[in-house]
Amino acid sequence: MNRVRCLVFNAALGPLDYRVPAGMEVEPGSVVLAPLGPRQIIGVVWEAERLPATEVPENKLRPLLQVLPVPPLPAPLRRLIEWTADYYLAPLAAVARMALSSNAALQGGGTVTEYRLTGREPGRITPQRAIALDLLHDQQATIRELSEIAGVSDGVLRGMVNAGLLEAVVVDSDRPYPPADPHHAAPDLSEQQAEVAARFVDAVKAREFRPFLLDGVTGSGKTETYFEAIATAIAAGQQVLVLLPEIALTETFLKRFEERFGVPPVTWHSSLKASERRRAWRAVSLGVAQVLVGARSALFLPFANLGLIVVDEAHEISFKQDDGVRYNARDVAVMRARFEATPVILASATPALESLQMAEQGRYERVVLPARFGGATMPDIRVLDLRIDQPERNHWIAPPLVEALKDRLDKGEQSLLFLNRRGFAPLTLCRACGYRFQCPNCSAWLVEHRLSRRLACHHCGHEVPTPDACPEWHEPDCLVACGPGVPTARVALVTSDTLTSPAKAAEFVEQASAGAIDVIVGTQLVTKGYHFPELTLVGVIDADMGLEGGDLRAAERTYQQVAQVAGRAGRGVKPGEVLIQTRHPEAAVIEALASGDRDAFYAAEAEARRDAGAPPFGRWAAIIVSSEDEAEARDAARGIGGSAPRLDDVLILGPAPAPLSLLRGRYRYRLLINARRSSEIQRVIREWLEPLRFPPGVRVAVDIDPYSFV
Repeated sequence: MNRVRCLVFNAALGPLDYRVPAGMEVEPGSVVLAPLGPRQIIGVVWEAERLPATEVPENKLRPLLQVLPVPPLPAPLRRLIEWTADYYLAPLAAVARMALSSNAALQGGGTVTEYRLTGREPGRITPQRAIALDLLHDQQATIRELSEIAGVSDGVLRGMVNAGLLEAVVVDSDRPYPPADPHHAAPDLSEQQAEVAARFVDAVKAREFRPFLLDGVTGSGKTETYFEAIATAIAAGQQVLVLLPEIALTETFLKRFEERFGVPPVTWHSSLKASERRRAWRAVSLGVAQVLVGARSALFLPFANLGLIVVDEAHEISFKQDDGVRYNARDVAVMRARFEATPVILASATPALESLQMAEQGRYERVVLPARFGGATMPDIRVLDLRIDQPERNHWIAPPLVEALKDRLDKGEQSLLFLNRRGFAPLTLCRACGYRFQCPNCSAWLVEHRLSRRLACHHCGHEVPTPDACPEWHEPDCLVACGPGVPTARVALVTSDTLTSPAKAAEFVEQASAGAIDVIVGTQLVTKGYHFPELTLVGVIDADMGLEGGDLRAAERTYQQVAQVAGRAGRGVKPGEVLIQTRHPEAAVIEALASGDRDAFYAAEAEARRDAGAPPFGRWAAIIVSSEDEAEARDAARGIGGSAPRLDDVLILGPAPAPLSLLRGRYRYRLLINARRSSEIQRVIREWLEPLRFPPGVRVAVDIDPYSFV
C-alpha cells in the first residue's frame, strides 16, 4: 500500500490522499500525522472506496509523517462513525474526532509527572498557598490540573514545590487498572430476576446483536440482572460499556459495582483530569479496560473487544446532544451494538415511547420486571388539588403534605421534595417598577440560584451576583423571586448548584444513607438512581411545570420524571407514600400517575402521536439558522424556506423566530420538518441545503429527531 486516503481533522477540507513512505506500515483505521501546507495535522486512514475524494496524481502526493502509537480504529467503529455522520447529517471528521477524544493518549505510553502535598508543616504562608493547601488534600495531578482544582496560578504551585510543600511523583501513564472479579459477590436473585439475567447471559455468550428493552419498575433490581451479563463478559475476556445520563449518578453506580465485582470500573466523564482521560482511553483501545462507565461521549471510544453495551436510564433526554454532532446516544448505542455484533440493554422504569414501539414491532426484545425486589411494595400515590388544598399565604406546600412531612420527622424517616425545575426561581423582578432580569446574550430570563446567590442563564452560562437593589429603581429590598422556591426548613439541597462533581454526589449519598439527612429538596437530579431505604415520603411540589412551554414530548417527560422520583419512596421494608401537588388533576398524565396505569397513559400518548404524525410514527427534523446579525439570520432562513422542496410525504413549517430567538449572542430562526416514517428525510434535507450558499457569519445546523424545540 503506497497510497492511502485519510480523513483529516480540518473542517474546511474533505478527505486527502497521501503517499506511504518506504518502511511505514499503515492499514485502515491507522491514526497518522500528515502534512498540510506548513502545518501537521492528525488524520485517520480510511478505505478509499468508502470515502470519495478528488484523485491526485502519484507524483503530487505528499508523504505521511508518522503512524501514531495507538491501535487502529476498529472496522465496527469506523462503520459507526459513517452511519452517525450520514444519519445526523454531521461532518464525518467531526464524528471521527469524538473517537480520538484524548490528544495526550495519541502520543503513546510513557510516564507522567504528577504532584501531591508532602504533609510538611508550612509555617508562615501566603493566602494563595493557604487556599491550595486546603483544597489539594488527597489530590495528585499535574501542575496545570492542580491549579484548576485550587483556583491558583501555576507559579504559586511551583513555588510550593520549591518550598517542599508539593512533591513530584512519576506515574506510568499506562498502569493497569485492578481486575474485576466476576465471582466476587454473586447476588441472590429472585426468580424473575434470574430469568431475565439468564436471557442477557445467553446473549453475551452467543456474541450476537440482540437489543433488549429492560422494562422494570423502580426498585425491581434491574442493575443486578445486567450485572450478571457484565460478569459473563468479564469472564470471557470481553469489554463492557455502561452509559449513564448524569455524572452525579456515577459515584452511586461505582459503589454498587465495587460491591459486586470487588473493584470500581474505569470511568469516563467531563470531570476527569487529562491524565485520567489519557489512561482510560489507552486502556480501552488496548483492550485492558474491562468495564467502562461513562457519559454519552464514551460511546465513541475505540474498544478493542466490546462484548456488551448497557444504557441505564435509557429514557433520559440528556443522552441527546444538542450542539455539535446532534446525536442521541441511546439510538447510536443500538447501532454500535449492531456493528460490533454484540448485545445491548436499554434499561428504564419509564421507557421512551420510541423504545416501546420498537419492542412492539419485535425489533427489541422486551423483558419485564413488574415487582420490586425483596417484597418491597410500590408507594401509594395521592393527588393534592391545590385549588382545594391551598397552601398558606406565601407558602408553596399544601397542608396535607406539611402534615406528612411532620409525621415522617416524628418517625425518624426521610422525605424528599421534588421541584421540577433548575434553580430557585425562573424569574426575578422588581416589585416596585417591574424590572425583570434578562440574559444579555439570550432571550431568556435569568434564574435565581439561592444557594450560590447568583442569577444564571441556563442556556449560555452567563452569571451575575444577585443584586441588593433594582438596577433601574435603585431601591434596596424590592426584588422578588417568582417561583415555587425551596422551602426553608430543609436539611439537604440536591441541585446542579450542590452536586457539581461525582465526589460531592458521593458525599450526599453517604450522608443520606447514614441517616444524617431528614428532608431532601431536589430538582431533576434526584429523580433517578438513588436508593435510600429510610426514605418513605416523596412530595412533588410543581407537577404541572413540565406541561408548559410547548415541548412536544411534555406529557411523556412529565410522566417519566414524576414516576422516577416517586420510585425513590418505600424502596426498603417500610411502605412509601407520594403526594403530587397540581392545579390540573384532570390532566391525563396526572390521572395516570395517580392510578398507576402506565400502559393506559402510553396508549393514549401513542394514539395522539400517531394522529399528529409525530415520533415514533412519523419523523421530525429541525433546521436552525443563526447569526450575530438578526437581518442576516432572517434572510438566510427565508432563503432556505423559499427553496424548500414540495413533497407529498414531507411537511415543512417555517421559518420562524426560534422560541429562544437570541442564544449566546446569536439570533436564531427555525424550520421544522414533519415527515412520514417511510420518507428519506436525510436525503431530502441534504439535496435541499447542498446547493445553497450563505454569508460567512451564518450557521446552519440540522437536528434529526430533535428533543429541544427552543
